[in-house]
Amino acid sequence: MEYNSARALELLRLGSGRLNAAFREGQEDAIRHIVEGKGRLLVVQKTGWGKSFVYFIATRLLREAGAGPALLISPLLALMRNQEAAAERMGVRAAMINSDNTEEWAAIERQLVGGSIDILLISPERLANERFRANVLALIAAKISLLVIDEAHCISDWGHDFRPHYRLLERMVKTMPPNLRVLATTATANSRVMADLKVVLGPNIKVVCGDLNRASLSLQTIRLPRQEERLAWLAEQLAVLDGHGIIYTLTVRDALQVTGWLKSQGFIVEAYTGQTGDRREEFEQALSNNEVKALVATQALGMGYDKPDLAFVIHYQMPGSVVAYYQQVGRAGRALDAAYGVLLSGEEEAEITDWFIRSAFPTQHEVSEILGALENALGGLSVPELLSKVNLSKGRVEKTVALLSLEAPAPIAKQGTKWQLTAANLGQGFWDRAERLTALRQGELQQMKDYVNLPFGQHMAFLINALDGVPGKVNWPALPPLTTTVNPTLVKAAVAFLRRTSLPIEPRKRWPDGGMPLYNVRGLIPANRHASPGKALCVWGDAGWGSIVRDDRYLHGYFSDDLVQACVEMIRSWGPKPAPEWVTAIPSLKHPEIVPNFAKRLALALDLPFYNALAKTGHRPEQKTMANSTQQARNIDGSLRIDLNIPTGPVLLVDDIVNSRWTLTVAAWLLREAGCDEVWPMALSLTGHDE
Repeated sequence: MEYNSARALELLRLGSGRLNAAFREGQEDAIRHIVEGKGRLLVVQKTGWGKSFVYFIATRLLREAGAGPALLISPLLALMRNQEAAAERMGVRAAMINSDNTEEWAAIERQLVGGSIDILLISPERLANERFRANVLALIAAKISLLVIDEAHCISDWGHDFRPHYRLLERMVKTMPPNLRVLATTATANSRVMADLKVVLGPNIKVVCGDLNRASLSLQTIRLPRQEERLAWLAEQLAVLDGHGIIYTLTVRDALQVTGWLKSQGFIVEAYTGQTGDRREEFEQALSNNEVKALVATQALGMGYDKPDLAFVIHYQMPGSVVAYYQQVGRAGRALDAAYGVLLSGEEEAEITDWFIRSAFPTQHEVSEILGALENALGGLSVPELLSKVNLSKGRVEKTVALLSLEAPAPIAKQGTKWQLTAANLGQGFWDRAERLTALRQGELQQMKDYVNLPFGQHMAFLINALDGVPGKVNWPALPPLTTTVNPTLVKAAVAFLRRTSLPIEPRKRWPDGGMPLYNVRGLIPANRHASPGKALCVWGDAGWGSIVRDDRYLHGYFSDDLVQACVEMIRSWGPKPAPEWVTAIPSLKHPEIVPNFAKRLALALDLPFYNALAKTGHRPEQKTMANSTQQARNIDGSLRIDLNIPTGPVLLVDDIVNSRWTLTVAAWLLREAGCDEVWPMALSLTGHDE
């Protein structure tokens, strides 16, 4: 197909909104390669280079020449939204099928088959959807003029724990005509990732690598072990840093905590996580419009979010790999002469990243448990039914069945809502790959530890080398390093914030699947029988009170008067209405004194009577040994009883550690069955492991 250079430039200027825009080095060559059908192409270029212009301009030129629609596989909704808007500016009719717009699918499918859509954007998970494959893909497969795989490093084994459905692309590509135009793009592909991509996309794929150096980024690492130190540093620096940016955290909990702290210090910030839901687009737009100083985000805001004038990216903790870090820090300084990329390193990150690595693949025990349960179920089992058969968390069950189902041949397959065994056995290759990738991740984590220890000025060269980029001249950072010390007054304020921050305990309103046979209850818990919303002082082992609760529990066997006073202040600030008129505690046979002792002193401080109203009926395993909600509920079934005639007024129900909430749920149900008006749960800590 003939390439029209003048038209390509016109489209670039339309899409960018700049009348004098010119192609960056390599952009037009890539577009020409695709349009002229010269074979499959992998483009590795730094963030901000303009990879999306390549496939949108190529799509428009192909459509104008009478070719069929393009299909774009894209991993994140933020990326899809940005791409859809960019496509429209140059007249490319784009549509998106994802989990957020199910009500639009039927109309989009009709438009696609009718030829009024130029490019369809989907997530890799769509490829596993039977309805999509039958109703959409089968109808347009022969007409597709271009397959675009964005953020193609996710195809590599490195990415399978992030988006395992990218593995389906390997099978899809192999079934496509050999002359189909295929474009894969990424900003981060070291030599190992590129080798993986060649296996998937074909050995004859042409690879174009650009310069990974980002001269506008001033990179720095600062070791601040304690959370309160990093919170203080953030508050001090956000007050003087120009512009707007992103603060990355490793966990949702940290994102919420950092956001709460910065808001308490007067900053306009929002948390952006996998739990942000339908406010994601609103928050992306708020940052784009400079309506917030920063978004505090997990990796949910990553690849593809495009704010060219982002002035800083700060990491609250160290990510687990150079690939992930370069992707995230590369959001900053795309259209600025200088921007900050600062990595703060703390003591908790080692445990978090090690957990991510260890949990990336199922263990042999987990696979054996699930396959064994399916072997004994002739009609198969849904995930909820599996949870009643195996002592594994919901997340572990879902991850295991997803990975097993993506093997070729797969030992399990889904029929409707149920998973069933197939005739295939799980091959040794599955375990070999898991072992190899775990070792690779450990190596990548060590790279990041080395990165943290670098002196100022050496960080960019290290990243380029770690990503197997072309070595070249790296300029000295354009901006001066930020301070590595913290303001003691702000540290004290951060400690006070961490100690006064309470956490909600949401009441359970439904019994587990299958009910509680010994208590003879199932389905919804009536509103007059479940607990009211409760409060926990802290997260177990966390900064603030969390480490004190842990040490008092296991080192001293006695909760201090400081914790009593902290809970008194929390309860007064909380102000539950109607106010509790008495106090009781969750009993324990293993540690019979520690919680009642604390509850009695708390009751005394609140000037309320204490009654030992609840008793254990017998020994049960500790709740922390139960891995999912169904198993946790069954472990509590029949384990508690009311031991005396209780007052009928509202009660404060005290426990030390809340994990599944099933103990509180059963205790509240029993107390209300016995005539208690209202049950207000209160705990010293949450484990953070509740499903």
